[in-house]
Amino acid sequence: MGIEEILKPVFVMALLTFVVALWMAATRVPAMMKLKVHPQKGQDTRKLREHLPHEVNRVANNYNHLFEQPVLFYAVCLSLAILDHVDEFFVNCAWVYVALRIAHTVTQAQFDIVIVRFHLFIASWLVLATMIIRESIALF
Repeated sequence: MGIEEILKPVFVMALLTFVVALWMAATRVPAMMKLKVHPQKGQDTRKLREHLPHEVNRVANNYNHLFEQPVLFYAVCLSLAILDHVDEFFVNCAWVYVALRIAHTVTQAQFDIVIVRFHLFIASWLVLATMIIRESIALF
């Protein structure tokens, strides 16, 4: 199996982050204009959140979440590619991880049902942990 197979889910995650960034801009900017919130209030995003509706903030919250756990996913997948340890198991795990993160994004940005988000978060962590543990055993 070629290393590019583990990079495909990495790029899908990157594209998801890009789409959420556009979504955030498409919701935040009009809300700020409608509510007459000066852009300088965005200097401290915690303070900006106080001025914007929840449906706008939840997209921004998801954008921030895409720079937390997924960063480790990127590192693991890139390490697997560099080490040429890509196999069907890792590729399948990577795609499951991406699917779970997409579901997490949709849930948080559209509905923000915390218990559903939590289950998706835990499931994605378990997939990522499986990848980390399996490769750690191979390395050590």
